[in-house]
Amino acid sequence: MKLNRSLFAAGFLAATALATPALAETVLRADFSPVGEIDPAKASDYADSVLMYNLYDTLVIPNEGKPGYQPLLADSWSANDDATVYTFKLRDDVSFQDGTPMTAEDVVFSMDRMKALGQGLSYLFEVVDSVEAAGDHTVVFTLNEPYAPFVSSLVRLPVVNKALVLEHIEDGDGENEMGDWGQAWLSGHTAGTGAYSLVSHNPQSETDLAKNSDYFLGVPDAAPDTVRMRYGLEPATVRTLIAQGEHDISSQWMPPEVLKSLANDGAQLLTESGTTEFYIKMNTAEPPFDDEECRKAVSYAFDYDTGVKMVSITDKVSQGSPSTGALPVGMMGALGEDHVIRQDLDKAKEHLANCSYADDMNIEISWIGEVPLEERFALLMQANLAQIGVQSTIRKVPWALFTEQVSKPENTPDISQVFVNTVTGDPDTLLYSMYHSSSAGTWMSPEHLNDPKVDELLDAGRKESDPARRAEIYKELNTYLVSIAPSIFAQDQTAVFAASDRVSAPTLSDPSKAYALAGFGFNFRMMEMKDAE
Repeated sequence: MKLNRSLFAAGFLAATALATPALAETVLRADFSPVGEIDPAKASDYADSVLMYNLYDTLVIPNEGKPGYQPLLADSWSANDDATVYTFKLRDDVSFQDGTPMTAEDVVFSMDRMKALGQGLSYLFEVVDSVEAAGDHTVVFTLNEPYAPFVSSLVRLPVVNKALVLEHIEDGDGENEMGDWGQAWLSGHTAGTGAYSLVSHNPQSETDLAKNSDYFLGVPDAAPDTVRMRYGLEPATVRTLIAQGEHDISSQWMPPEVLKSLANDGAQLLTESGTTEFYIKMNTAEPPFDDEECRKAVSYAFDYDTGVKMVSITDKVSQGSPSTGALPVGMMGALGEDHVIRQDLDKAKEHLANCSYADDMNIEISWIGEVPLEERFALLMQANLAQIGVQSTIRKVPWALFTEQVSKPENTPDISQVFVNTVTGDPDTLLYSMYHSSSAGTWMSPEHLNDPKVDELLDAGRKESDPARRAEIYKELNTYLVSIAPSIFAQDQTAVFAASDRVSAPTLSDPSKAYALAGFGFNFRMMEMKDAE
């Protein structure tokens, strides 16, 4: 198999050619959840990812408006017959922001650094046995087994400037000649090729970025000259700032009523969908949810339609849409809209009658303190359980405590609530980390599921190279997960952002230009500012 960069280059250059004439200097102001740092090898949450996609580049990126991947820093790639050796030809016209040409050695160093640090999303590359430079612009990845999602995983391998990082190595633990791998320096500086450069970074308040005029693909004149990423703003503050023309894009965690008010006042509603689902997770390793009948009773009791209505903003825009299973609608392996899951109290009571713990159930429903919206779902769940005669208690849990508790089944709440997105756009990175038995005990997998058939299908999906067959595997897995109900597949999440009329964001408003990768629509070079600050 082989793919070249021409598909991407033609589309991007056409878009650049249509850019409006140069504007007066513009500033885009957006708010996000707080981020810890900007070291790209540690990026995992939404805001970290937005920083990474703007300050750094990767070998491949997702296709615009459709499934699949296209080259970015790569020029083309190919794989051997058993898909264990991938050869990437690199572009020869890319330079880092300090002017250093990017070569294969930088890619090798970036992979080695990612694996050595073992943080962020490094687990995506556990299958990589070795990576070598075969010339200045050729990189060879050798895998220890076939891994079909490998190309998609490369959207999470930001390429760093090896020479620049080596200049800032500090002593680390042990005798590692790479010391800290530049971690201390990269927590406040950048070493990428990205379309934006770092001006300043305070993870408690704001990160400022500036347009990189030397970016190898060019940055349209209408793209914001400066971006101010603000952190931790209260919804009321954001509402006031947007209304006063002092803010441009809200975070995705605004309450529905605030978004509705902003829309009524004339704000745009930008959306990102198809990458994230809201899961109400049941601890399958402990009573009562080690009994499948008990899980099914609760799954049928949940009022899915009311859950969607709770996050509705306008008649056309909602923060959630009906779920059909474990994968968001539109993703490889997702079930069709004819499989929408709905409440059925009669079936809930039938399964409850077969539940081993029916006579002595008091379910603990937890919600994450940093996500107030989850309290509403906890209350809805409590009301639904009461409809079938099941008692429950609700407990607010801080995120840090939650991630600690779920490491052991005996400490994990009966019911947890989390939003999970596919970090690469491939179903493997959504489902494997939640439901494979080897993944149990993380915030993504408080189910602690241990099901041989689930493991078998997940492993098969990783090894199958034919896209059509992979889709069938994930569809079978999806259907099976619905049948055994380790989670309540509450709704597909639509991230909704309120925006001022100063900004145009086609990647967040036009489905034909959207990317099936959370946060990638916030590539600021793809946005346009309509007037100066």
